[in-house]
Amino acid sequence: MKVIFLADVKGQGKKGDIKEVPTGYAQNFLIKKNLAKVATNASVAAAAGQAKAKEKEEAEFLAEAKALKVLLEKEDTIVEITEKVGQDGRLFGAVNSKKIADALSVQYNLKLDKHKIQLANPIRAIGIADIPVKLHREVTAKVKVRISEA
Repeated sequence: MKVIFLADVKGQGKKGDIKEVPTGYAQNFLIKKNLAKVATNASVAAAAGQAKAKEKEEAEFLAEAKALKVLLEKEDTIVEITEKVGQDGRLFGAVNSKKIADALSVQYNLKLDKHKIQLANPIRAIGIADIPVKLHREVTAKVKVRISEA
């Protein structure tokens, strides 16, 4: 029996796949648990339309990520953060990804999720750092962050 998977099923197929599976397995497990549906001509056409729409949406998202990368990697795009500093030049606190995201929002009006900023450890010293930002699974940008004394 041909079925269209509605969810990922380990060892069988991923969401949107159209595969031939044993009739009993399809009726008693996959269809009962809403993991798949019977592949009729109408449902195959609908699945193809959904796949095409998803592909188009993914392409638009990738284009947006590439445009944002160009903006973030410009020479004049430097995120300025001021912090209190001790006598030895180290910060009292630390600059984390949330502070960087907030500074980007205030200075450049860019809404960026703090989880996309890939900061291995919080920054604890004055200076300039290149911080990687994962905008898309295929696009990673580097943003310059300048930390200065308040």
